[in-house]
Amino acid sequence: MASEERRQKLLALHAIEPVDAFVMYSLGMECAGLGKLAEALTWYDKAAQADPKNCYSYYHKAKALLDLARGAEASATIELGILRARDVGDSKAHSELCALRDDLEVSPH
Repeated sequence: MASEERRQKLLALHAIEPVDAFVMYSLGMECAGLGKLAEALTWYDKAAQADPKNCYSYYHKAKALLDLARGAEASATIELGILRARDVGDSKAHSELCALRDDLEVSPH
């Protein structure tokens, strides 16, 4: 379960390690869990920029966009994530992003 206390600890850690993609990704996850979806989107973007192999940032960013009823942006994010996963050889992330795309095509938000 997400908590504001964990979010604050991650923000403090980010201040110490401002280029740590895992901390940025974790902040995105924590913010999403707290319902701070706009902030989560920012952290997912930063994590993806900091680590090109971090394909799950695309997955979770797309889920947050879907929660915000921004389906077209979610679809674009999924497609970008699929390309990135293929480029870096992350078959698990590729498979999960493809499944998310397929789910979106079956039941668009």
